[in-house]
Amino acid sequence: MRKITKIASFCFSKAKILVILFIFSFNVATQEAAAAWSSRDIIALLGKNTDDIWLSEGKNGLLLTGRSSILALNIPVMPKTTRAVLTAYSSTPDQTDNTPFITASGTRTRDGIVASNFLAFGTKIKIPELFGDKEFVVEDRMAKKHDGKIDIWFPERRLAKKFGIQEADVIILD
Repeated sequence: MRKITKIASFCFSKAKILVILFIFSFNVATQEAAAAWSSRDIIALLGKNTDDIWLSEGKNGLLLTGRSSILALNIPVMPKTTRAVLTAYSSTPDQTDNTPFITASGTRTRDGIVASNFLAFGTKIKIPELFGDKEFVVEDRMAKKHDGKIDIWFPERRLAKKFGIQEADVIILD
């Protein structure tokens, strides 16, 4: 998914572009430093006098265009990481509602589905400490009292109970 920002009233100056490149060349040495840059940071560097400039931010970097100039920066974007309490559930009416196999987003429960109130539907996450490279997708919600938690769907109640309550770093991919 791409985020495109319209930058109003900018005079596309080569000096500002060189400054941006200079700053990025020192800050992309580590992925953490590169991840700290956002479209707002770029806009701040360009100044207030911007005109017909577009900044496109994607997984593979930034594309800055204006009039007859294009600047592409392939900067690695680090995913966000958060520490979360993880619980588990299965498709039983006492743990869900009267449609235990249908998620809040309207899809059918399956391996890789998680419920979360603080992440948008469709958000992909990883929990490397517990599941390695396996990706999960947020397609369900929890009771409001569980805001800030992530509930992982399991096909059987005994597996959900065995998982219990754990805490781990969660990587939010998109």
